[in-house]
Amino acid sequence: MSPDPVTLSATGAALFSGTVLAGPDIADTYRVDRSGYEPSGTPELVVIAADVDDVRRAVTYAAEQGLSVVVRGAGSGLAGGASAGRGALVLDVSALRRILEISPVDELAVVQAGVSAATLDAEAAKHGLRYAPDPASVAISTIGGNIATNAGGLRCVKYGVTRDAVLGLSVVLADGTLVQTGRRTAKGVAGLDLTGLFTGSEGTLGVIVEAVLRLQPIPVDTVTIAAYFDDVDQAAAAAAGVLAARVRPAMLELLDAASLHEAQDLLGVRGHAAGSFLVAQTDGFGSRAEADLIVDVLRQFTSRIEVGGDPDAASQLLAVRRAALPALERHGRALIEDIAVPRSRIADAVRRISAIAAEFDSRIYTFGHAGDGNLHPIIVVPDGDFAARARAESAADEIFAAALELGGTITGEHGVGVLKRKWLEREQGADALRVQHAIRRALDPAGIFNPGKAY
Repeated sequence: MSPDPVTLSATGAALFSGTVLAGPDIADTYRVDRSGYEPSGTPELVVIAADVDDVRRAVTYAAEQGLSVVVRGAGSGLAGGASAGRGALVLDVSALRRILEISPVDELAVVQAGVSAATLDAEAAKHGLRYAPDPASVAISTIGGNIATNAGGLRCVKYGVTRDAVLGLSVVLADGTLVQTGRRTAKGVAGLDLTGLFTGSEGTLGVIVEAVLRLQPIPVDTVTIAAYFDDVDQAAAAAAGVLAARVRPAMLELLDAASLHEAQDLLGVRGHAAGSFLVAQTDGFGSRAEADLIVDVLRQFTSRIEVGGDPDAASQLLAVRRAALPALERHGRALIEDIAVPRSRIADAVRRISAIAAEFDSRIYTFGHAGDGNLHPIIVVPDGDFAARARAESAADEIFAAALELGGTITGEHGVGVLKRKWLEREQGADALRVQHAIRRALDPAGIFNPGKAY
């Protein structure tokens, strides 16, 4: 049985420097993340950590009281990883938002887990640097959450995912120990790669409180290209053509017709009446030559091409892509899927998704990172329509199956969380899961960190 909430609140007030919430003081927002998954019950306690010592005390206290620990930053996760119900202590690290160091010479930053990616990027820019990972939620998502899910983003095709920018971590383990992993150097192979182990672990191995992050020089030039096509198959073929030309854009994003129209409507902009939309961006010293090559490839598929060579024009073209998900969330619950397929199979995946939408009479909008094969089929379910919800869940299962059949994965960047657990063994196999469970038991013998999540 969980401890009495009143006792928890009184005890917590004495133990922690930060804010402690219990009982009716716990807002419903602490139960769910952006995925919309709703666990049973309400968390027993919320600790809004004021410092790393608060994190250590919260983990130790949870273990003593038989509570699980669910770590939370901005709550922008899309797989239910930050959802918390009965028996949980929610550990909110969003107040740990200090940028401890930016080293222009070593091109790195040391930041706490609650710093947003956008804030870090803005501070780095003062030194002619930037934080390359660029998740769509960049304005709100925290570095700790990005690392926990190994978040992707629009610039993945050239700069990689979050893991490629993480040099070292400070992590609180299940017994309250604070351990440092990794390095500050550009290279280093001493010992096992514990930094890589914690990155993408979805809160199941420890609490990330601090990170050493690689920064990149701000490109000297950037060019953005947008193209409009008759249908999404044509856009997917054009994206494949760009990559086959051996050009490596900084981003290459695709929206189907429905997603494009919704995004334009949300922004209040008038655009081409098109069946799909592709936006590419090149950067660096060769950006103009790369952009010219991309335009040449796109002209084989469409004549409706726009090129933006200044920051304002680029922002306007990219705003359509960033508005896609918020636009769809206006119409009900959005089941946000996150498959990735080999880049050569993008068009096949798009066709399969369209067929699944028709088969299950579901509204499915497809957009995503064409440059690395990471697609986001979004199934929108009107609020209160339980029949549509059941059809959507069946459609999602078929989408996962299609991704695996095409040689892909059930998640490219959002993580497994709660929503995809049953598919993980099908993708990775029982032996691989046993290894993961063994690692988890070694680091967290009592299983207090995010039980029931990821694997």
